[in-house]
Amino acid sequence: MSSAKGKGTREDPWVLTTPSGGSSFTAYRDEGSDPPALVAMVGKTEVRYQLRCLDDLSTMLTQHGDWMPLGSTDEQKPAAEGTVEAWARSPENPVGGWYGLKKGLRGRFANYVPPVTEALGLAEVEHQPKNNRMRTT
Repeated sequence: MSSAKGKGTREDPWVLTTPSGGSSFTAYRDEGSDPPALVAMVGKTEVRYQLRCLDDLSTMLTQHGDWMPLGSTDEQKPAAEGTVEAWARSPENPVGGWYGLKKGLRGRFANYVPPVTEALGLAEVEHQPKNNRMRTT
């Protein structure tokens, strides 16, 4: 499990690392936004995902029952089928499409959300240079 520092608030965000270990970022819950959001700060870039993605991802992984490739990619590129990234933008997921809230920055779900689920004890994430996977704990 990740040893994330912070409480996941705007004042004391989680300090996390992407699954590959390539970069660090901070994340926090913004329950007051509409809709409630999970906010990841990557340098000066802010990406937002619907906060419910944490529970929805955990539920999907439980139903999946095995390791699932992350497949992180930018919004402008197609996500590989059968990956966490593809699920996060699929019309078949619980929100009927993108969890990402900021057009142009809706991708990379599989880069920033899995480390948060790992920090919360909801999932196990691999940390290899590439082709990482995750599963429910």
